[in-house]
Amino acid sequence: MNNAIQTKKKIIDIIKLHGPSLPVQIASKVGISSLFAGAFLSEAANEELLKISNMKVGGSPLYFIKGQEYALEKFYTYLPEKEREAFLLLKQNKILRDREQQPAIRVALRALKDFARAFSNDNEIFWRFHSVTEQEVRELFEKPSIIEKPIITEKPKIIEKPIRIEQKIEKTRLKPREISAEISSGEEQLDIGLKPAKITKSISREKAQEKPREKKIRKSSSFLEQVISFLTKHNIELINIEKSAKKEVFVKVRENGKSLLLYAVNKKLADSDLVKAYKKAQELSLPYFILAKGEPSKKLRETIEASKFLTKIDKIE
Repeated sequence: MNNAIQTKKKIIDIIKLHGPSLPVQIASKVGISSLFAGAFLSEAANEELLKISNMKVGGSPLYFIKGQEYALEKFYTYLPEKEREAFLLLKQNKILRDREQQPAIRVALRALKDFARAFSNDNEIFWRFHSVTEQEVRELFEKPSIIEKPIITEKPKIIEKPIRIEQKIEKTRLKPREISAEISSGEEQLDIGLKPAKITKSISREKAQEKPREKKIRKSSSFLEQVISFLTKHNIELINIEKSAKKEVFVKVRENGKSLLLYAVNKKLADSDLVKAYKKAQELSLPYFILAKGEPSKKLRETIEASKFLTKIDKIE
């Protein structure tokens, strides 16, 4: 019993120090299996010592302590494409009027539970970025400049790594009125006179319209998720994503205390892939291994086997 209490305390201390973490990362730092780490994390969450993110990294949520919500922002690149777009748009504008957004963005905002908070004003639905306070909302609604300029609705630039966006915020054309109901101080949901049923009804048709596109988006981002799932399954710690594309992924990992480079290709392995992986590994001064779809050709296997016994190649003068 004492060991279990000590392990749980150690997990809490690690998350306090390192911020939002995955079960596989906790398992590595504590020195226990991912299965036990998951059990301890779930128990701590049930006791309200930890919180669990709605977003997932490789199929697993992040565990964090209340007050570390801001630290989840650095993981936004793991969101599906439209949710990443909605995240950047909302972060840039602070507040968005729901009916002025594209249908796909409206759906994405409703799925963005870690970062988007809904509230109503004058019987209209609005969204605020999670770090925008009640006082800031009131000030934004009361400023005369809000009357003059509409919210930016242009598509933001999506990049692989989070950046700090500093840009002048365009405001919505609103009447300077007092917000219709007091902003809730609840744990996650900001609901000012907003009925959840109204939101559900308003997006049902949009979900049907966006279904084919959403499927396409999931397909385009699935390879990185498969790689992370592979790492989680084999208890390999993910250190950093060096490159993520539709058909190839470079990631730094740690296995049995040893740092490695993983080169994953979403196709059958070719000679050129070996060269590419070797060059990247040389650049980072790391040993490497390769993950590929399907078995390599017989010729390539023979080449790999032959290279194991090769010590050097000399030139006859």
